[in-house]
Amino acid sequence: MDLVPALEEPLKKVLGPATAKVMAEHLGLHTVGDLLHHYPRRYEERGQLTHLADLPMDEHVTVVAMVADARLHTFASSKAPRGKGQRLEVTITDGSGRLQLVFFGNGVHKPHKELLPGTRAMFAGKVSVFNRRLQLAHPAYELLRGDTEEAVDTWAGALIPIYPATAKLESWKIGKAIQTVLPSAREAVDPLPDALRAGRGLVPLPEALLKIHRPHTKADIADARARLKWDEAFVLQVALARRRHTDTQLPAVARRPRPDGLLTAFDDRLPFTLTDGQRKVSEEIFTDLATEHPMHRLLQGEVGSGKTMVALRAMLAVVDAGGQAAMLAPTEVLAQQHHRSVVEMMGELAEGGMLGGAEQATKVVLLTGSMGAAARRQAMLDLVTGEAGIVIGTHALIEDKVQFHDLGLVVVDEQHRFGVEQRDALRGKGRQTPHLLVMTATPIPRTVAMTVFGDLETSVLDQLPAGRSPIASHVVPAADKPHFLSRAWERLREEVGKGHQAYIVCPRIGDEEDTPGKKKGAQSAQSAQGAPDDAEKRPPLAVLDVADQLAKGPLKGLRVEVLHGRMPPDDKDAVMRRFAAGDTDVLVATTVIEVGVNVPNATVMVIMDADRFGVSQLHQLRGRVGRGSAPGLCLLVSEMPEASAARQRLNAVAATLDGFELSRIDLEQRREGDVLGQAQSGARTSLRMLVVIEDEEIIAEAREEATAVVAADPDLARLPGLRAALDALLDDEREQYLEKG
Repeated sequence: MDLVPALEEPLKKVLGPATAKVMAEHLGLHTVGDLLHHYPRRYEERGQLTHLADLPMDEHVTVVAMVADARLHTFASSKAPRGKGQRLEVTITDGSGRLQLVFFGNGVHKPHKELLPGTRAMFAGKVSVFNRRLQLAHPAYELLRGDTEEAVDTWAGALIPIYPATAKLESWKIGKAIQTVLPSAREAVDPLPDALRAGRGLVPLPEALLKIHRPHTKADIADARARLKWDEAFVLQVALARRRHTDTQLPAVARRPRPDGLLTAFDDRLPFTLTDGQRKVSEEIFTDLATEHPMHRLLQGEVGSGKTMVALRAMLAVVDAGGQAAMLAPTEVLAQQHHRSVVEMMGELAEGGMLGGAEQATKVVLLTGSMGAAARRQAMLDLVTGEAGIVIGTHALIEDKVQFHDLGLVVVDEQHRFGVEQRDALRGKGRQTPHLLVMTATPIPRTVAMTVFGDLETSVLDQLPAGRSPIASHVVPAADKPHFLSRAWERLREEVGKGHQAYIVCPRIGDEEDTPGKKKGAQSAQSAQGAPDDAEKRPPLAVLDVADQLAKGPLKGLRVEVLHGRMPPDDKDAVMRRFAAGDTDVLVATTVIEVGVNVPNATVMVIMDADRFGVSQLHQLRGRVGRGSAPGLCLLVSEMPEASAARQRLNAVAATLDGFELSRIDLEQRREGDVLGQAQSGARTSLRMLVVIEDEEIIAEAREEATAVVAADPDLARLPGLRAALDALLDDEREQYLEKG
């Protein structure tokens, strides 16, 4: 069933082409339904004014205040008629503070007549500073005449909705547009089953839309919010429940490891004991692999918790059962690192068909885009014949030419680095749908959102293997205290003096086009050596500049090498091999080392311009040290002031090693983006009411309800309103996202 035509009506038919164009371009709103779901950000109460004292700089704001004073100034101006210009200065107040408005030239006449002392109005504009005072220059405004019928109609009730707005479209203009289409809300089809709505005491959808836009009391707002949050949670959960239901209908080959096979031989040669967590998660995975529908599991693990070991045991179980396993890694460095560590861990078990290989052995091959033609041909031959039980590679695995003998398991490392199409292309290479294991360290926001929403079964590894050392983390305020940075380089030298190694991470490579008028490397050099700098005005520090400056200065005499994504693959591999072998003291790198790189002798990491990285990324990077028996040290260098949000974020990272706690902080700061797909923004696609961190209880309850509804009626044939809401939520692209998982 289609959406109700009234809600599908294009805005240009209702509001006119000019307004509709601005709404589409700046807010992504195209239909009456889109506009009705553009909810107020907050509400102003009549008689209670906003706090002018708390206005943020350089942001577009809407305030409600009273005119305290208005003065018209005349000044000499060569540009004005008769050589005299005019400037209107209006002071407004809300009891908490005062704010100056300024109008120039031809723009003074209307406000001069309307903005008289005692007048109340809504003002919208960008906050700036002039003569050390906050001001709004040429703000748009709307008079609040509480005693006129027009105002009562426009701002019904005691609460004035303030909408997410832009410079091109003020809140009150959005409000007036919504008043125009609000009668259509009565025709909204309710997606919630009647029994669910009644059982939870939720108001009907038309009533919720009327109350969110025209509340008379705070209770109206609460009713509307509760209902609209449930809509978002439930409709999304139904989409995910249908995805899970579809998965259970797909056929897959059950893969059970044979007794005394490859997995047993591997476990017998392990020089350490698996953690309880690794054993528990492995059992969950083995249970899934033994069923005749595809596993669809997410393995969340703390940095360094041994996810690769769990994934390898799953791959060996599948090889035992006669299948093949493929691991998809996001970068060549990581694919090579995984291949090297898997071959080392397996020893002669990775030498299938080779002299000296164990009886149960298989072949472990690497496949990347930069391999030579002969090596590539051999790897592809080993895959199609089944000679290779395990392949580790980059997106090169996805190419049409790559064929498998019997692909039984796909392991995707750091799932957020891959598009859905890439994962799907690899899964499509099995005779039947292969089992899927997705791995991620500290979850990035959308991953957190997806796991909270539960489209995957989830396993969690939160125990570190024995012998891992704690990592001390400190913020180094390079601008406030330059000598702290000098001390950081001394600490790094001390660690190298003890026979250990170090990473230095920078946000960019440094061989890009330089900013016009700036001498290449000059500012990077300053910062690398500890001189204060303006972090806002200079470009991010670069690997090539920093490595050069440090090798000539604070780290002179140490063996310093660089590693970044634009180096030829063979060079990258050679650099990593030298570092792993201990032939390099300091590796200056981009985030190419963020995941999977494992050098236990590296004990210290210095992250330059740390404020330019996300919370989860910093935690991932930090996880590269402290992987051996010696304690790890992570120094977060920043030029941002102590009070800035960026520094608070760094303080949070330094204060805890709990990646799951940091992922919550990350999510709170960045919100969920588009939970359903690759897009990170867009009014239609983002959650509007639901906040993943705050509304976990609603989400959990909605998941239960959705699972029951889908089990009883997978096609939603008896729930046309819900089907319509799903169609509105899932355009073709997002539908595919869920289909492909």
